[in-house]
Amino acid sequence: MFVFVCAGCGARLTIPLSQVMLPVHAHQRYGNGAQLPVLMESGTFAVDPEPWGPPWRRWEEIHPDEAAARGVYAPVHALSDGSPGATVIAPGDAIGTVLIPGNRAGGRCCGLDGADGPNVACTECALPVASRIDDCSLWQAMWLEPNAVRRLPVDDADPVPLSWPELMAEGNATPPFEPIAAWGSRTAVGHWSNYWWSWSPRWEAAAGRALAHLLAASEGHPVTVPDGLAGQVFQRALDALLPTGPQARRAVLAGPGLPAPGGDVSVLLVPSHPQTGRTWAQAGPAPHLVPLPFGVWLWMAFPGPDLSVPAPGALPAGVLRDDFDPPAPHPRHLFRADSEVLRHTLVRLPAVRSPWLREILENLTDHMRTGLF
Repeated sequence: MFVFVCAGCGARLTIPLSQVMLPVHAHQRYGNGAQLPVLMESGTFAVDPEPWGPPWRRWEEIHPDEAAARGVYAPVHALSDGSPGATVIAPGDAIGTVLIPGNRAGGRCCGLDGADGPNVACTECALPVASRIDDCSLWQAMWLEPNAVRRLPVDDADPVPLSWPELMAEGNATPPFEPIAAWGSRTAVGHWSNYWWSWSPRWEAAAGRALAHLLAASEGHPVTVPDGLAGQVFQRALDALLPTGPQARRAVLAGPGLPAPGGDVSVLLVPSHPQTGRTWAQAGPAPHLVPLPFGVWLWMAFPGPDLSVPAPGALPAGVLRDDFDPPAPHPRHLFRADSEVLRHTLVRLPAVRSPWLREILENLTDHMRTGLF
């Protein structure tokens, strides 16, 4: 467990926190006018190893060798020149901080977006220490500035990450679709009129990253994935982006609780550990591994109940039916992976230097117009 303190005066800025992996959707911008929940679970923090936020440099100002040294192998609009290692926490886990008044506290639409740099200061010495994010279509978070805070241990215990069997026993799966709240809705909480049902933003972000790895692993060949949720999430995009042909590479789900894959499997869709970020790997030589967040992988590998279908049959005698809310419907559109997460991941894979994969990257905007993303 750690606490974060002000680098200027040493004042404590957070409650005790434990480290987890950075969510794939940490920088996701979802939809238009959506009210997204808090990014991090209370009591946890994650560290972004890459720079993020102002100042920004346009691609034309960056030499390709410099970009490659930073792990970026294809053109992007701009790269951050900020300091790497920003820490993200749940806003409610911050203490001893205050919003900076004036322009820096402003946002871009409905709330704060952090685009102007730190908008939160230490109450003791007024040092800008963090950026509060709560604008529409952004995950609510508090990003601590890496050069303005220090991390201090609060006990001598060396926490042991949960094992894969322990994670499976906890069963914290992420449902594939969920209600999304409209920004500023003032109707009673809990009424379906507050929301629209959508594919989960977490799933769309996870699929964007995984799709990039699937494309790289394909080496330009067709790829097939299992029927069911994996097929709904990946197959349409794979068929649109890769050539057709008889020599398709087969991708299957693998991981704890699943039988060992057999046959001519080329790619494994496997979970990432939610605390350490390590990717599950089987013993011995392994095919290409495509990481999925554990909660998404768990539901894909062991699907939960269909949230949109009420239980069949009559209720037992003496049990009252509650039809106040209708059953949750399926989303009205086919699944679409998050194109920006896909782009962010692709440009950071060395395979993007291949002409065929570079062409896919350059045509992403056209595919967005067709509704693929």
